[in-house]
Amino acid sequence: MTDQRLADGARSDVRAPDGTRLAVYEWGKPEGPEILLVHGFAQCHLCFEPQIRALAEHCRVVAFDFRGHGASEQPTDPAAYQGHRVWADDLATVMAAKGLKRPVLVGWSMGGRVIRQYLINYGDAEIAGVNFVASQVIEEQRFRGPGAPKALPDQLTLKEEIDHAIAFLDACFGKKPSEAAFRRALGYNMRVPVAVRRAIAGWSTAAPLTADALRRVTVPILITHGRQDTVVLPAAAEMTADTIAHARLSWFDDCGHSPFIEDAARFNDELAAFVESIPRP
Repeated sequence: MTDQRLADGARSDVRAPDGTRLAVYEWGKPEGPEILLVHGFAQCHLCFEPQIRALAEHCRVVAFDFRGHGASEQPTDPAAYQGHRVWADDLATVMAAKGLKRPVLVGWSMGGRVIRQYLINYGDAEIAGVNFVASQVIEEQRFRGPGAPKALPDQLTLKEEIDHAIAFLDACFGKKPSEAAFRRALGYNMRVPVAVRRAIAGWSTAAPLTADALRRVTVPILITHGRQDTVVLPAAAEMTADTIAHARLSWFDDCGHSPFIEDAARFNDELAAFVESIPRP
């Protein structure tokens, strides 16, 4: 698979229920086990390049850019990024448009919160399993580390905007990627406007509502977390594991907020084994 195909995938655009255009990408074997990659705040599908490269040889891999992110549309109304249904409906729309039949969902950071919204609204009947990666699935202030995104001032110069993006991206890695990979990540981080960042910062879900939905989950759950994570503290993973009795918790002792990049080989092996362990429909 060439680097260009890795970057682009087979792209198709779909419309969310509110009309927002979402950019969706696909790689791999149409008949293989299905994996849907759900990225984090201020990121895009390109963050998953190590997974696409490793898993597309045997799996059908789908990813999409969140509304306001990457190549997807950027609504200007803050309400387009808030509420209990927006993110869940986007995920359900992508699954339906791609004809996914019980995929494994992989959600990094905010991606895990998006999957949580899906579970609250849709349950788990249409999915095969979930891998929560460095995610504050149950939102409590005590789980936010010093590297979590900072509140943005009302007035922000371009320099300050860039400095905020760099500081957040720095915090995402316990082990830094190559300079080329960091530059690319900074590029797609900067595609997310300040107004979109502020709107997402105003979105949250009450912990009891989340816990209730998680206790109803019956599909296999893998929780992956770096012990050196300063964005989402490790205690967040422990609470998610305590709430989902059958969940398996995998610690990456020397990784920060991005174990799927910082130790991609191990992460890919564990994800592949997790997917293979689940009976296919």
